[in-house]
Amino acid sequence: MITYINILAVIPGWLLGALVNYLADVLPLRRKLTRPFCIACDTTQGWVNYLLWPRQCPTCHTRRNLRVWLVEIVYIVASVLISIYPPVKIGYWLGMVVLAYFGVVVLIDLEYRLIMHPVSICGAALGIIVGYLRVGWMYTLLGGVAGFAVMWLLYQLGALIMKLVSRRRGQPVNDVALGFGDVNLSGVLGLMLGWPLILVGLVVAVFVGGLVSLGYIIYSLLTHKYQAFMALPYGPFLILGAFILVFLQNLVAALVGG
Repeated sequence: MITYINILAVIPGWLLGALVNYLADVLPLRRKLTRPFCIACDTTQGWVNYLLWPRQCPTCHTRRNLRVWLVEIVYIVASVLISIYPPVKIGYWLGMVVLAYFGVVVLIDLEYRLIMHPVSICGAALGIIVGYLRVGWMYTLLGGVAGFAVMWLLYQLGALIMKLVSRRRGQPVNDVALGFGDVNLSGVLGLMLGWPLILVGLVVAVFVGGLVSLGYIIYSLLTHKYQAFMALPYGPFLILGAFILVFLQNLVAALVGG
């Protein structure tokens, strides 16, 4: 049953969506927290303009893109749903912080092919707290080590394959399937999920990532835009696996249990 408290969850949802948008705008280009600015012309903007209205650069008149509105809508809806169905053992508020972290990672990786080290460090601190509440210290640390180690091995394997391909082709291959940011992210998610659930999260990420990559290759072939060794950002798939296991744990348990 929806209550007034659930309806009031719209407010923190919008605030968190605005924060995620701000961090995704500022961190990749400034590498620190600054006043908001126009991505098109670099003009500093006021907070009211940036957050509320008109959301338009006073110099070049560029409006903030569609992503801004979509993120805020998603976080408003998610806030209401999480207030009704809070994630197991971490509750509404910590769950929203986790969701904000997920959003920052996904947006920056999609737009810049980058998983920033400061974001990973903050994620590790958050992951330790979440993991402790979910599974205790031992399985939290084991999950972090396992997540980092598995992805590090895949990273090294990918680098070796690219090196062999480059040598055979006689020219370097710049795009790589995995970056070291993905390795760090896998360690962070390992802390959150704990052992052995991180392995399930990685399997989900690999499976969904493979399906999306296959679909993208087919689309590229049909539209004659295919290029060998095209690489998709992998962070969103890792986040998807963790999201399912953190926020949909009861649903997953019901499905697995039959």
